Amino acid sequence: MNKFRFDHPDFLYLYILIPIIIVIYLYTSYRKRKAIEKFGDPEIIDNLMPYVSKNRPVWKFVIMLFAYSLIIFGLCGPQFGTKLQTVKRKGVEIIICLDVSNSMMAQDIQPNRLERAKRSISKMIDKLGDDKIGLVVFAGEAYTQLPITSDYASAKLFLSSINTGIVPVQGTAIGNAIRLATKSFSPESKAEKSIIVITDGENHEDDAMQAASDAQSSGIKIHTIAMGTTEGAPIPINPGSSTFRKDREGNIVISKLDQQMIQQIAVAGGGIPIIANNTTTGLNLLFKEINKMNKTEMESRIYSDYSEKFQIFLALALFLILFEYLILDRKNKFLKDFSLFK
Repeated sequence: MNKFRFDHPDFLYLYILIPIIIVIYLYTSYRKRKAIEKFGDPEIIDNLMPYVSKNRPVWKFVIMLFAYSLIIFGLCGPQFGTKLQTVKRKGVEIIICLDVSNSMMAQDIQPNRLERAKRSISKMIDKLGDDKIGLVVFAGEAYTQLPITSDYASAKLFLSSINTGIVPVQGTAIGNAIRLATKSFSPESKAEKSIIVITDGENHEDDAMQAASDAQSSGIKIHTIAMGTTEGAPIPINPGSSTFRKDREGNIVISKLDQQMIQQIAVAGGGIPIIANNTTTGLNLLFKEINKMNKTEMESRIYSDYSEKFQIFLALALFLILFEYLILDRKNKFLKDFSLFK
């Protein structure tokens, strides 16, 4: 059984203009009739103009209205599904835990740690094939930003909206993020799973190593990407601001990368630690690890190959326009008694 859909359904709103066009036409016809009545009795005037047709302009208008309707229908991109096929997907499941604490605004990695991390994730999404991806954001608490999905367009949309204000509680609870990510994978999926933690490593809230170890025990590998430098940098109060955060004594806070913490988390999680810098974020190295994972069939989807049919409706509209053009407003003196458009 064929399936039908529109490729550009927004053009259906153009049909709203049809009643407006009809009202304008009726009003114009009314004004024209009233203007003729001012000259005298309509029956006498009709006898004086034997070749003038009352119905032909109406028919011409109706034909043009149909042509307009067909043009709109064609612009909507009508498509009919004619072929069904089953596509099997093989891949892995990846959840990215992204640190959105205030320290991620430090600019020791340009333009800042968070923005550079988001750009790296975006490039990572572009390289994915049939894998599933999810996003967890964390600071003092952890939240699921995007449930596990194969919709990469949605992943990029959610990624673009991430900022340091998305989590109300400040801090760096890496352990909570790993535990939440562990629970966020597809429960019945047999695909291999991996968590990528992107952070500056200033963990103050919980035991991240224990969380990583527990995840590895469940068959989930933990990779880490360290965003920042050991020299550190001050934290702007606002993006691009030259005013920096200070401690209670009035000293400017310098956020430094905790490289040892990030390495320990990766080791506990059975993954690899990557140290990012202004030249590279280690994305290629991370993808080598992901490609080593066994690709498992996760789902089967049925797709329809849709064939375009807009040409038919546009061709009919063109035919009606030409037909309307051939219909004269006045009667032909040789065919004046022909009753089609009397």
